[in-house]
Amino acid sequence: MKAILALEDGTVFHGRGFGARDSACGEVCFNTSMTGYQEILTDPSYKGQIVTMTYPLIGNYGVNAQDVESWRPHVAGFVIRELSPVVSNWRADFSLANYLEKHGIPGLEGIDTRALTKKLRLRGAMNGFISTADVSEAEAVERAKNWPGLAGKDYVCEVTHPKPFLWDEDDQQSANFNLIRGTAAADSRQVRDPLPAADIPIVAYDFGMKYNILRRLRQQGFKVQVVPATTPASEALQYKPAGIFLSNGPGDPSALGYAARAVSELAATDIPIFGICLGHQILGLALGGKTFKLKFGHRGANQPVKDLETGKVEITSQNHGFAVDAESLPSSVSVNRINLNDRTVEGLRHKTKPIYCVQYHPEASPGPHDSTPLFKEFREMIEKRA
Repeated sequence: MKAILALEDGTVFHGRGFGARDSACGEVCFNTSMTGYQEILTDPSYKGQIVTMTYPLIGNYGVNAQDVESWRPHVAGFVIRELSPVVSNWRADFSLANYLEKHGIPGLEGIDTRALTKKLRLRGAMNGFISTADVSEAEAVERAKNWPGLAGKDYVCEVTHPKPFLWDEDDQQSANFNLIRGTAAADSRQVRDPLPAADIPIVAYDFGMKYNILRRLRQQGFKVQVVPATTPASEALQYKPAGIFLSNGPGDPSALGYAARAVSELAATDIPIFGICLGHQILGLALGGKTFKLKFGHRGANQPVKDLETGKVEITSQNHGFAVDAESLPSSVSVNRINLNDRTVEGLRHKTKPIYCVQYHPEASPGPHDSTPLFKEFREMIEKRA
């Protein structure tokens, strides 16, 4: 089927459709990861976005039921250069096209994704409209122009779990996958590394949390009580947590006043706090800082981050379109990590309280594992306060 992508500046791309026969508006952005499209599709942080992959061939290993990062894909649309005609992986349960069709998401292939990416880098992320239905160029451009955009929009309320729950009570979802040579393919899916005892209770705020973050927390021995994004600080404290975790999520952090207020109250206590991505931005707001929208965001598995405390450089996985303004932060907060591409803030640490956060994704799903020790640091911080 034919498909169209229109940008708010009037640019139109024509290609072949796959996935659902549908239409959607969203912010058009690009991701530079070579693999991990399944994790990207199911990351709640992509709510309201049409994602373009810069790597040319996508879909060759299909989609499986185990590697999802939430209960469903959240992208508004998916744009690629070429859809692999072959799905070849022993863990695959669906083709990429079937998976998108199942969840009502339109896909577009066969366009010059390099040209699209260069336009987004020069102009910045733009509002767009994608359709695999019969839509004229004029209508597509008009739909893109009329979409209100991400700024000021609260998408967190659409992706957070509505009720509190205890993560992985029976320890069936958190252990590392372990492929043992000689094991039958069907059995290999069930082979997992042992987990430590869950001996430290924490509360994790779900602003659109990826499942692999929960897996990493459990692997460090945390008993993770997940609470909805709108949970007041007083309710979170009723669980008597030894630590507070703030998750990733979609949209504009400045639209989440309720979250900043709750985190500000939690920061006034002595409980250790660790934030990732949107959680980092919310923590920045709660501590007195401000955020701003980046030109085209950081999305990919190859973002270089310098740790100013150690001098080491981490290659990181990132997905965000907003950042904390370093100049707006109070003197009690230090910037301890920066992005080496554009010098934006990648990490904060409170100078007197057990509070720290990073802008990137140390759970690495997809992405490199350079930053995995940040979860261990959270446990060590809590143990020191005990």
